[in-house]
Amino acid sequence: MPRPIRDAVSPVRRRRRLLALTLAVAACAPAAGAAPAAADDPAAATSPGGAAVATSEVTLRKGDRGPAVRKLQRRLGISADGVFGPQTNRAVKRFQRRNGLTVDGIVGPITRSKLGLARFSASEVRRPKRRSARRGGGGGSKVKLPRVLREIAECESGGDPRAVSPNGLYRGKFQFSRETWKGVGGRGSDPAAAPEAHQDRMALRLYRQQGVAPWPTCGARATS
Repeated sequence: MPRPIRDAVSPVRRRRRLLALTLAVAACAPAAGAAPAAADDPAAATSPGGAAVATSEVTLRKGDRGPAVRKLQRRLGISADGVFGPQTNRAVKRFQRRNGLTVDGIVGPITRSKLGLARFSASEVRRPKRRSARRGGGGGSKVKLPRVLREIAECESGGDPRAVSPNGLYRGKFQFSRETWKGVGGRGSDPAAAPEAHQDRMALRLYRQQGVAPWPTCGARATS
């Protein structure tokens, strides 16, 4: 009578069981070297509507005002005056610290989602107006801009020709990326270092070529 083939098959079965057990353990174990919390700036996502950005999300940061700030304050359980001042900034950082987020005081997509808030619209946020340092151009600009571009500049940077986005990618009054700046014929490598009048001329040239498309969020707001 032939011997049972169980002994010949058993090693195969053992290997299969060992493989299944290994996969189960791997699935349950936390990933080694998990990535640290991401910075909550969408451009880390962007400037709110920076030139050459296809999509963006409105963020909140110190100095902002409006209904979106009141929503944030109510969710944080602090006085809802609609002004993102020192108290709100501290509350945001405290929330980020408690939830393992990057503590930068910026309410971008990560912090907003953790707070359980819906996306903010540009119409709910008023950016602070900044005084221009006016380096290198002295005296501002005499370039006559159409209303749409004036509103885009106000939305993008508060009209500040030296403004730089938190991630450093978008620069100047119209928040040009360096690539867009070079492509449109801007002088120098840094849009924010150019005279305001030159920034205005480059924005006007870009607007005549592409309309408001290079500023998707602020352009839509300016033409609505």
